[in-house]
Amino acid sequence: MSIEINDFGKLENGNIAKIITLKNSNNITAKLTNYGAILVSLFVPDKNGEISDVVLGFDSIEKYENGNIPCFGATVGRNSNRIGNASFSLNGEIYHIDKNERNKNNLHSGFNQYKNRLWNYNINEENNSVIFSMLSPDGDQGFPGNFNVSVTYTLTNDNELKIEYKGISDKDTIANMTNHSYFNLAGHNGKTAIDEDLYINADKFLEVDEESIPTGNMVDVTNTPMDFRIPKKISLEIEDDFSQLKLTSGYDHSYVLNKPKGSLEKIATLSDNVSGRKMDVYTDCVAVQFYAGNFIESCKTIGKENCTYKNRSGVCLETGFLPDSINKDNFDSPILKAGDEYHSITIYKFSF
Repeated sequence: MSIEINDFGKLENGNIAKIITLKNSNNITAKLTNYGAILVSLFVPDKNGEISDVVLGFDSIEKYENGNIPCFGATVGRNSNRIGNASFSLNGEIYHIDKNERNKNNLHSGFNQYKNRLWNYNINEENNSVIFSMLSPDGDQGFPGNFNVSVTYTLTNDNELKIEYKGISDKDTIANMTNHSYFNLAGHNGKTAIDEDLYINADKFLEVDEESIPTGNMVDVTNTPMDFRIPKKISLEIEDDFSQLKLTSGYDHSYVLNKPKGSLEKIATLSDNVSGRKMDVYTDCVAVQFYAGNFIESCKTIGKENCTYKNRSGVCLETGFLPDSINKDNFDSPILKAGDEYHSITIYKFSF
């Protein structure tokens, strides 16, 4: 295992962003930048030993600073996913946050996102880890409390990319972090990711309205295109005449995971039969948002190696709380009490 640190480029404010390279003993390499605590690249062998980068992203820091609208590889916080009406009540006080989606709702905490900040970083060579950290001050993005947050990426010889989130606030606040990587196990420059097979261990998915805000209903996946309890190609039913898929132009839904609250378990598997690559997802979170990359083209995105990413060039499996959970009494609460530690783990484990 090894770690390298290099310059990634100069930001508009003159600061230099770094790129940190983690390697394990099985030819897997993860490249991360302290700008946004972003996963830039993830190189994984296939069944023949050929190595490809399996996450979408950019070659330059300039594109992350000015063009990362799809949140490629980004660390998202304080709250990932959506908050309806861009407002919530906490301890009897109403908080108004950015209406950065459809002029009404909040997506991924607003305009000044964590992906557009230069984080501090430290290296742990013994664990083959990089630890990104920063202070999100009281009132940042409209959320209460000084939130000291860290994100640790560890690449193991068991072929695991482990992401661990920690945070402490001096006021009650919301803490719901995730990683927004877009995966394509055929390679980031493959034609599509929806020909890959997906398994999700969930009996229910979250019904949404026309603005992708949860109605509050948790719907049984049985006899619907939303059922991934038996692995199937993502493309198999994505175009079905099913109202929830029509509303979101394909899969963009949260799944309520079948596991005890707080337990770290395998919850999903993505696999590519051609390359032989497989990715198992483990998490201690209560839900996973499955997004099939339905609107990548709207960002007019030129990615790594001058690749023009198309819709569904990559798919996301974003772990966390259910969307709008701060406003839904029947959902698990994302509230972090003052002085308590927020702690969450997600692992992407590869085989080939």
